[in-house]
Amino acid sequence: MRLKNKTAMIVGAGQSPGETVGNGRAVCLLFSREGAEIACVDRTLEAAEETAEIVRAEGGKATAYAADITIEREIEEAVRAAQEKMGGIDILHNNVGVSIAGGDSVIETFTEEAFDNVFAINLRGMVMTVKHVLPGMRKRKTGSIVNISSMAVLDMYPYVAYKASKAGVVAFTEQLAYQNAAFGVRANVILPGLMDTPMAVDTRAREWQKSREEVVAERNARVPLGAKMGTGWDVAYAALYLASDEAKFVTGVTLPVDGGASVKRG
Repeated sequence: MRLKNKTAMIVGAGQSPGETVGNGRAVCLLFSREGAEIACVDRTLEAAEETAEIVRAEGGKATAYAADITIEREIEEAVRAAQEKMGGIDILHNNVGVSIAGGDSVIETFTEEAFDNVFAINLRGMVMTVKHVLPGMRKRKTGSIVNISSMAVLDMYPYVAYKASKAGVVAFTEQLAYQNAAFGVRANVILPGLMDTPMAVDTRAREWQKSREEVVAERNARVPLGAKMGTGWDVAYAALYLASDEAKFVTGVTLPVDGGASVKRG
């Protein structure tokens, strides 16, 4: 019960269609199992409610909220409703991200529309969510913000907007850490590596017209640790540590969860 009596808002609590668990859903389930009350936020109420129902089926407390994070008014309304329901937000976990499905591509075929779309989802939406959660945390002099970036920041990732926007997430998180330390609010960022999640694998299989097994095999072969991708649970356990009081002296940290990819050289 590492999050006993805590409240947590998970943005990106639903997931795209696929065979495995996504990062957001895994975080919702794990945080609930560790004692937190969960506000499940996703673009559609159906996606958020699906995760909330799984949490409740396990005996946890969860409420679903719909918010398109590219629309500030919807974010503000979801935050207000969650704060009223839970009495405040102790933990904010920002999990939303898009690449290929958002129109991202290599520079030769990259479009202005893809840039605006990916940045609005990956970076601007996160900034605006924090904008509306942060005042409550500052007032109570406590809070933990965990943002999900990507190992694409450090890796040789080919698609323009995803890499650039996720680098922005790291810079934003560092700024949050030093601007809010005096208020007792911590901010840290996770860099997931190659993960076996619906967004990472099933989306690529559809876009590239390959079988899921082909995509999995290609990605597994690039992982140094055991030649096997991580899962949403690996991200969730890292987030649990950063969200918990065990990390009360940890802020501004960028944590790779990547099976050793970030230390592979040559």
